[in-house]
Amino acid sequence: MPNFQKEISLNPCSRGFHLITNEILDAIPEIGEISIGILQVFIKHTSASLTINENADPTVRQDFESHFNEFVPENAPYYRHTYEGPDDMPAHIKSSLLGSSVSIPITNGRLNLGTWQGIYLCEHRDYGGSRKVVVTVLG
Repeated sequence: MPNFQKEISLNPCSRGFHLITNEILDAIPEIGEISIGILQVFIKHTSASLTINENADPTVRQDFESHFNEFVPENAPYYRHTYEGPDDMPAHIKSSLLGSSVSIPITNGRLNLGTWQGIYLCEHRDYGGSRKVVVTVLG
């Protein structure tokens, strides 16, 4: 199977941490033909990010959101970039802290994630809208 790449528009999500593993997998059925490879997912935005974490208990995602809002507050008096709203500059900082891509091994046509792992879209804006990701499969 040759390498391939697709751009996927994700469904809009509210602010928070959202599992998108199945949405990614649904868009790349070709992964089933890869015996050994890597899936790389890159988000094309500066106010949302990606990470891998707990896929079973939704309170983990809620706690992530609560912690990041304390860690990187809105309306900090030293922010200069404020014209896009109080959630914008914190969104840029959160995005840089978490990162814009994740890489996952592919083994025998499946993502080789741990039992309790999933891919998160980390939406840091109140109204981020649809987000675009580029998925690249090297196999």
